[in-house]
Amino acid sequence: DARGYKWVRWRVWLCRVLALLTGGLLALLFYWRPRLGVLARGSPCPLAMADVLLIQQDSGNKQHVVKVHTEEMEEGLGELDDNESRDTVQLYQQDQKTLLRYYILDGLRYVWLDRKESFVRVILNEDWTCQDLHGFQKGLSPQEQIFRRVYGSNLIDVPVKSYIQLLFEEVLNPFYIFQLASIILWMSDHYYYYAVCIIVISLISIGVSLYEIRKQSVTLHNMARLVVDVKIRKSSGEQIVSSVDLVPGDCVLIPAEGLLLPCDAALLSGECLVNESMLTESVPVLKTPLPAGDQRYNSETERRYTLFCGTQVIQGKGGGLEGSPAVAVVTSTFFTAKGNLVSSILYPQDSDFRFNRDASKFLLFLGVICMGTIYSILLFIKYNDIFVRSLDIVTIVVPPALPAAITTATIYAQKRLKNLNVFCISPPRINISGKVSVFCFDKTGTLTEDGLDVWGIMEGNSVGFSELVPDPSLLHPGPMLSALACCHTLTLLHGNPVGDPLELKMVESTGWTLDEPLGNRHTTDSEFGGHRILAMMNPPSQKHTTCVQALAIVRRFAFSSALQRMSVVTVTPGRQSVVAFLKGSPEMVASLCKEETPAQFTTTLSKFSKDGLRVLALGYKPIALDMDLNTIQEEVEKDLHFLGLLMMKNLVKTETPGVINMLKLACLRTIMVTDNILTAVNVAKNCGMIGSDERVIFVKASPHTGLYQSGYNYHLAINGKSFAALSDYFPEELPKVLMRTTVFARMAPNQKTQLVKELRKLYRVGMCGDGANDCGALRAADVGISLSEAEASVASPFTSKIQNISCVPLLIREGRCSLVTSFSLFRYVAMYSLIQFCSVLILYTMRTNLADLQFLFFDLVLVTVLAIVMGKGGPSNALHTSRPPASLWSLPVLGSLLIHTLLIILGQTGVILFTRAQDYVPLNGTTPGENNWPNIEDTSLFAVSGFQYIFMAVVVTKAHPHKKPLYHNWFLILLVLFSGLMIWLVMYPLPFVRVLLSLYNVEDMSFKFVLVGFSALNFFTCLLMEQMLIDLGLLNSLRLLRGRRQSKKPYKRLDSQLSESSSWPPLNQTLLPSHNIVRLLS
Repeated sequence: DARGYKWVRWRVWLCRVLALLTGGLLALLFYWRPRLGVLARGSPCPLAMADVLLIQQDSGNKQHVVKVHTEEMEEGLGELDDNESRDTVQLYQQDQKTLLRYYILDGLRYVWLDRKESFVRVILNEDWTCQDLHGFQKGLSPQEQIFRRVYGSNLIDVPVKSYIQLLFEEVLNPFYIFQLASIILWMSDHYYYYAVCIIVISLISIGVSLYEIRKQSVTLHNMARLVVDVKIRKSSGEQIVSSVDLVPGDCVLIPAEGLLLPCDAALLSGECLVNESMLTESVPVLKTPLPAGDQRYNSETERRYTLFCGTQVIQGKGGGLEGSPAVAVVTSTFFTAKGNLVSSILYPQDSDFRFNRDASKFLLFLGVICMGTIYSILLFIKYNDIFVRSLDIVTIVVPPALPAAITTATIYAQKRLKNLNVFCISPPRINISGKVSVFCFDKTGTLTEDGLDVWGIMEGNSVGFSELVPDPSLLHPGPMLSALACCHTLTLLHGNPVGDPLELKMVESTGWTLDEPLGNRHTTDSEFGGHRILAMMNPPSQKHTTCVQALAIVRRFAFSSALQRMSVVTVTPGRQSVVAFLKGSPEMVASLCKEETPAQFTTTLSKFSKDGLRVLALGYKPIALDMDLNTIQEEVEKDLHFLGLLMMKNLVKTETPGVINMLKLACLRTIMVTDNILTAVNVAKNCGMIGSDERVIFVKASPHTGLYQSGYNYHLAINGKSFAALSDYFPEELPKVLMRTTVFARMAPNQKTQLVKELRKLYRVGMCGDGANDCGALRAADVGISLSEAEASVASPFTSKIQNISCVPLLIREGRCSLVTSFSLFRYVAMYSLIQFCSVLILYTMRTNLADLQFLFFDLVLVTVLAIVMGKGGPSNALHTSRPPASLWSLPVLGSLLIHTLLIILGQTGVILFTRAQDYVPLNGTTPGENNWPNIEDTSLFAVSGFQYIFMAVVVTKAHPHKKPLYHNWFLILLVLFSGLMIWLVMYPLPFVRVLLSLYNVEDMSFKFVLVGFSALNFFTCLLMEQMLIDLGLLNSLRLLRGRRQSKKPYKRLDSQLSESSSWPPLNQTLLPSHNIVRLLS
């Protein structure tokens, strides 16, 4: 939602004059609230004429103010092709000049399109097909390159601001403006020591902040900026250019020694071995050429053909005349995968977390308490310092350090996670992880081991399956053995095969060896009918006879999660035969084969899957010798002959059952998102997601029919096809199915993302995966953890170098600890302000105040140190069944603050009344505060309030069950030391200390003991109230007075409905939606 505004000259000049007259306050207001500046200086206008835009984001109430830029383009563009002008931006003529109107938001460029009458994000042509990309191999003309400059430079340039600019932005922060106003107020009130100390601390804080911001900016700038020289093919020939000048459609030549990719690109010819550890994969990945077809190109669905920015091409093979593969540049700058990573760090998503919202509201609540200022005004109505006293109250009641204090816990948690090899690029998500109710897991590589061992092979045909062969090397020569040896995307790196661990095990079990052509490629090709050879598969030497020949792989179609298969085309020496081999999920392979799958196919597959085996099917197809081997994938992968099944044992990681059990004991629901549904159910039982005594209901749905199998204490299991049908045709049933489903099988990457989004409508959702085909789901989750070697991954906010799911309870424990600590810090800083507020108001009634160094002692020595150390406590070793609260506007939090404030007031008032009853010289109320120092009233309140600051830190600090006890932290030692310090200051202060702090010389030891006793009584009373009303839940019992209400949490409401419903799950009956029928059978 964007609204346009045009600057009005007289309004602009009026605002400038008013800014001068107000001493810059108006300009400061516009700096903090840019929207007000736009409304004051501009008038609404059509977007096509706007100088500035107000943009409302879909995700909430956040508004952006962006300036519209006008850029003159190079002339001589001429008339563009209809398709070109339709699919990219249109430029318009103004004053005989070609102008481009655009704005930049979050690093992305949005340009004005006349035909759409709106600003549109500049992205790759959405209508480009794979065939269109292949057309770019000829290179772009100079005219086309000039036109594509609209996409901007191919550079992820993270700005590094100067120290002067950073200083300006930091100083204008509301926190420091408030500090500056407070310092001026304190100086005018003769609080020189305190003001000077705050100035020094603020300067140090600003300096450290500037250094850290600058350091992080430089680090991110160096990580993001990538400028290399690349060779591109143009219509006029080849040319070496800077990567900054690349535009979509440029044809880049990859040298054999590899290249650090400066852009996202689709591989059009040849093969590339790529290290993608920065993104997802920890093992080198072989990229194969993009098939030419009419389908639209998408980098996510065509990952196996896409080279991503920031990844390292280890080696390039084949393709051009000089052996360099050609690629078409697809996207640039922030549109690349690396750009998404940088963008997610620079512009993190706003986390709609209740704790953060409530903290801001509470600051306003404390501001309302400033109505106590009215009380002070009434007291001083006949004096001259009314205004100063009132402002002083404001600086006490509204703690400017509150927002910073509650982030302390997150900073400590992030540091602890980093020490445990869990890295975070979005710190606010740490607190959110403490509220996660459901965690989804990918199976392979996450719950189970990456590597698989070949368990056996069963050949099959229309008659049936043969006997199980445990070792592929024992197979007789034939298509099955050839398929196992050739159907892969392995390649050689320094003489060793690298690639998918599954394929490595498969090829290794056959005994065949991988070789790649060297030297004169055309000589090697001539032995195989003139085809360019990608790889040679040689049988074991003892089998290398006329019956078992070497096979040359001449075409590869890499594995696709969406297609659930991969295939290769092979040629025998002399091109005696050409055969295509295919492997993939059994259901997919069977659907591509002729009507000759074994009759026992379903039962056999079910048997092996229930045993927890990873089952793949293989097929083959003889290809006519005169067929063009560059044909599209669909032509190769149809009308296949079924070969048989390959079974591989995928062991559950040793850590998995323990972690799943820990999560279940903590009442955290676990979900598996994986491959074959029966295999998944077996793994779910092995790792403890499904109990041995619990039954599983398999859900099958389509636009017309659906099936359930009955059971009680049940878990639902559903595949991707049925999930899609439920989403599209039965949306009213989908939440109910989600509530009870533990296994989601055969889910495409986009379905995983959709699943997480649907779950988020019910829960706070976590997702853990290896980042290979679940990047979208990891990013869509509230908390996503990618198991990767990289410290920062494009896949998710959290990246774990721990290659098992033990990082999940670790993160949840840290999240809960951080959330509980944030609550404690919030309550402590709020109580600190209220304690000081009460002290100052009481002393104001006696025409005095706390001394300068007394404020300094409380604020810097006691409160600051206690708050810093309070946040350092680590998480408990176990996950509790309950989750910490996230709402500050709850009865326990507000009730405890109110009760403790009343007890604080009673304690301070009681001490003052007791003090005034003593036989001491009364305070002279006709003179200002500093002339009354030292006085016994101030000294008494100093003693009691000092103890209150210390013991309130104990009262509000929560440990069990989400944090380690206090004795595990320096916090307890600090409490003892500070308590001893206060007792010493009250009972036996040294003369110079007494003078320094302006304390009254009390010689009566019994009076001093009474002060300490008052403080102790106040402490135990507050602690007792906290234990009884908050910890034991007596305050929560007041909710019973309002009667039982329905839970606000969607999943609890739905769970209650399903538990009370006798018709769910609906078994042996037919559901009749408005436009479809689903039959549910047991």
